[in-house]
Amino acid sequence: MYVRDRTTVIYSASDLSAAAQCEWALMRNLDGRLGRGGRVAATEDAMLRRTAELGDEHELRMLERLRTTRTVVEIERPAFADDPLVGVEQSEAALRAGAEALYQAAFFDGRFLGYADFIIRATDTSTYEVYDTKLARTAKVTALLQLAAYSDQLMRQGIPVGELVHVVLGDGRTSSHRLQDILPVYRQRRARLELLIDGRVAAGAPAEWNDPRYTACGRCEACDEQVRSHRDVLLVANLRLGQRAHLRMAGVTTIEQLALRFNPVEGLSGTALTALREQARVQTTTPAGGQPITWEVVNATALAALPEPDAGDIFFDFEGDPLYSETGTPSRENAPAEAESITWGLDYLFGLVEPDDTFHAYWAHSYAEERVALIEFLDWVQARRARHPNMHIYHYAPYERTHLLTLAARHGVGEQIVDDLLRSRVLIDLYPVVRQGLRIGSRSYSLKKLEPLYMGDDERSGVANAADSIAEYVRFRALLAAGETDAAASVLADIGRYNAYDCRSTLRLRDWLLARASESGVPLATALDLTLDVVLREPDPVYLELMALLVDVPPSERTPDQTALALASAAIDYHRREQKSFWWDHYARLSTPVDDWADTRGVLVIDSASVDLDWHRGGRQKLDRRLLRVSGTLAPGSSLKAGDQPFLVYGPPYPPITRSTDPGARTAHNKATIVEVTDTFEYLIEEILQAEAPHHDELPLALTPGTPPPAGTQVDAISDWGRTVLAEYPEPVADPAFDILRRSEPRRRSGSGLAAVIDGDVQTAIRDSLLSLDRSYLAVQGPPGTGKTYVGSRVVADLVLNHGWKVGVVAQSHATVENMLRAVLAAGLDPDRVGKKSRKGEEKLPVPWTALDTGSFARFTGQQGGFVVGGTAWDFSNAGRIPRGSLDLLVIDEAGQYSLASTIAAAVSAQRLLLLGDPQQLPQVSQGTHPEPVDTSALGWLSDGHNVLPSEFGYFLATSWRMHPAVCAPVSVLSYEGKLRSHGSDRTLAGVAPGLHPVPVDHRSNSTSSPEEAAAVVALVGEVLGRAWSSGGNTGPLEQENIIVVAPYNAQVELLRASLSEAGFGSVAVGTVDKFQGREAAVAIVSLAASSAAEVPRGLEFLLLANRLNVAISRAQWAAYLVYSPALTDYLPRKAAALAQLSAFITLVEPAPLVR
Repeated sequence: MYVRDRTTVIYSASDLSAAAQCEWALMRNLDGRLGRGGRVAATEDAMLRRTAELGDEHELRMLERLRTTRTVVEIERPAFADDPLVGVEQSEAALRAGAEALYQAAFFDGRFLGYADFIIRATDTSTYEVYDTKLARTAKVTALLQLAAYSDQLMRQGIPVGELVHVVLGDGRTSSHRLQDILPVYRQRRARLELLIDGRVAAGAPAEWNDPRYTACGRCEACDEQVRSHRDVLLVANLRLGQRAHLRMAGVTTIEQLALRFNPVEGLSGTALTALREQARVQTTTPAGGQPITWEVVNATALAALPEPDAGDIFFDFEGDPLYSETGTPSRENAPAEAESITWGLDYLFGLVEPDDTFHAYWAHSYAEERVALIEFLDWVQARRARHPNMHIYHYAPYERTHLLTLAARHGVGEQIVDDLLRSRVLIDLYPVVRQGLRIGSRSYSLKKLEPLYMGDDERSGVANAADSIAEYVRFRALLAAGETDAAASVLADIGRYNAYDCRSTLRLRDWLLARASESGVPLATALDLTLDVVLREPDPVYLELMALLVDVPPSERTPDQTALALASAAIDYHRREQKSFWWDHYARLSTPVDDWADTRGVLVIDSASVDLDWHRGGRQKLDRRLLRVSGTLAPGSSLKAGDQPFLVYGPPYPPITRSTDPGARTAHNKATIVEVTDTFEYLIEEILQAEAPHHDELPLALTPGTPPPAGTQVDAISDWGRTVLAEYPEPVADPAFDILRRSEPRRRSGSGLAAVIDGDVQTAIRDSLLSLDRSYLAVQGPPGTGKTYVGSRVVADLVLNHGWKVGVVAQSHATVENMLRAVLAAGLDPDRVGKKSRKGEEKLPVPWTALDTGSFARFTGQQGGFVVGGTAWDFSNAGRIPRGSLDLLVIDEAGQYSLASTIAAAVSAQRLLLLGDPQQLPQVSQGTHPEPVDTSALGWLSDGHNVLPSEFGYFLATSWRMHPAVCAPVSVLSYEGKLRSHGSDRTLAGVAPGLHPVPVDHRSNSTSSPEEAAAVVALVGEVLGRAWSSGGNTGPLEQENIIVVAPYNAQVELLRASLSEAGFGSVAVGTVDKFQGREAAVAIVSLAASSAAEVPRGLEFLLLANRLNVAISRAQWAAYLVYSPALTDYLPRKAAALAQLSAFITLVEPAPLVR
């Protein structure tokens, strides 16, 4: 940032980034430049300096590579005091002359000054694209804003700009992004920055803390100075900015005021306010009895998570350098130079101490040595466990646990050992014990802040923190490279002493906590208590064999066949990882603060619980049960329905039920079923008492996700398929699922391309392509209202009636399968040739097709001629129901939400696959973290980031029969690259313009419900009701049943229902978006409820998800209203995907030309 004549401020792309981080700090900096004081002297940061140096080296490597393939015009960067226009003129002249590439191209438009790393002309067009080099391993939003800034400057000059911008990442990969996914946000952020700068220049005094015009991060040095001097509530440990906003609205601004706040605060639950108040109280209380810090035991039971001490116990800590890198050599012959892979991050020290303070160090100075260190460490632990079966490994905070898993996965060694350490609860994290059991009078609960409690005179010296450790390690490597081995050894010894102190600190903390447990009379856990009740399958040998084929091939160098092999191996291990992830997350929820997992999908934090019917037993029931009524806050994106069996989570005092976790954690059981969900989102739950357990009066504090259904035959089906893949290696197996994994074009017997669509007859084209497939697949993407089910059912009926095909229909839900079966019947199939096993509990209900049971599958599928059989992945993976490869075709309906793993499991039943769906609608949710994206949907994998299915894989149904063209147009731009068109119809709604109508409503401090938006929705309903609605040749007044209202949160759904009922509109359908998939109405109204990004649970990524907005808006036949707070757009996301979502939302509500 430069200031000319104290009136004109010149800013750069870096200032845009700085404003995104903290507007307050940037304005303080500007005040200093304007001579008003206020600049905060930045602390020397060795890590930042090193990052900048490595970044410069990365940029120069890119320049050297570019010089080998292009003629590069290099622009010399002048000092700003000189004439910056010289570089600008040189850059523009080179661009207009058609230069192949520019380095450090300069831009200046009177306010913005910038220098682009690289601008490269596309080889196949005359357009230019901007490249930037960054050390990061993923493209950061601030880097993308810089790219947009330079692209915007090119547009201003009239230089043709390509569709993409690119970040050359630190690991050698190039991350490419659509400019239209960035420009809307960039332009908004630039306008915001200019508004801030102009206001500051016009002001006569320095900016004041809490000035509402500026956002503050609360963490940087400029903010921290003010937080301390103003005794701001941000001094309170674990207090979030959103909570601070609610407290300020209630007049609570200082930590002392918070310590005395007993009255309710709007926007904060009573539990949250109590926790914050008590934390503020203990931080403002003078330590008594000579204690260095005030502390108190608040939940002695949490201390019961501590095991009995054992002579084999160890206390463990990593030291790592995130900026260490190694460049790999491409393993494939003829790999391009740009394919070289760079791996970042090295754990250079695995340190541990024994109870007698003996220190052990496993050093690693390369990735090869890191692998050896991991193996030696795990071998040492295994040998020690053999001698001390009850030993434990203590650490503080989850890094050690998660990083052991990461290292084992990185090097492909020890994964089973690490899994066993976790399952057997050998690893003990002391952080949740401290957080759950004690309240500490410190702003931070970091290990170093707790040390005054127990380290006494044993104070730190030398290396003081992790950043110092890294800086010293870099100095060690430099000394070693310079041949100064003695000096290098001395530095390494200092690092070792720092790590040993951390390990010793963990040991002393454990002992201090044991003393607190003894004072509180808490019994310690035994080995039996600490064993987690989790049974996990061993890895499948086929999975291990497939993995071994790829061990020396970096992901960036894989061929399509190798990519398919990697996905195949991950699919075999898919269900084991899903189960493992579920149980690790479940047990973590029982031992960590509720706030840490309250926003997890499937969680209901209970605000109110009561007993409707106490313990009883009726009829032939053998176990006592009771009926609970609970209500509370359901995590965004969650849906609980009748029949679900969530875990009931109890805190102390615990009910007398069997507990399969350590005694210091909460307890939970899932002997419970939701029997009813009321219109006001009260949940009636039948809780069943375990055998012989006494009655109790305790009430649960939360509902959490229930146990995932067992994978059953899917596991064996995928494994059998994997054996076939392995047997055919190195040749690709001729198989539809493997073709999908390879992203190869559908294989046809004729060897020609797919059948052409003639005169719009896509149905015939799909049929003809299916008939010509050779053990392959066909994909069909059907956006909302395009007749996907109609077309699919007619194709299936044709194949069965005229070609005698045996066809299966599978989907994620029974309802989707049954919808397709009804359509097949409507297309003319005899009910005797359409079959499906009834849902559990509905066996006696009448159905329009042949009802199957376990024993009748063989008879039905063995009949002469064609048929259609519907079911789930459990049915089609079960060879006892559907023999392997016996079907001519398997239709996977809603394949945009059907995972690759499930696709493989079901595909073993058929010779061909028809993928029918739309990946632009609501995605499937996966529990686990997988090494390859096998949780991606089949259609999503083929689309590979494109919003529209590439034509070589199948067909895109491009005509919507539902939406008016004015509704279809924004949906098409939002989700379908502008390729979706409306057929048009005779529908009209008198006095209402067709299309999408943004309805901005100002409000503040609303999180999941907004009375202001509810009032706007009621007004909109009142405006359109009764107007003449013509559709299908019929005209009449628009009824309440012709309107649907969609909201993202149950709290807003409840408020909308109540508001509409009070206004006499109780028949208007209101619900979350998942309730309306497949539905349509003349008018759809969408209410987003949240006031701003700060109030949104789980972030705006959930709220503004394009898939969610697509489904909601596309319900409308004539008009869609999007009711929202304008402040939702006034923030900067942290991830590129969220940036694209926000840009799409801005385009929806503030349509403007892309190019100025």
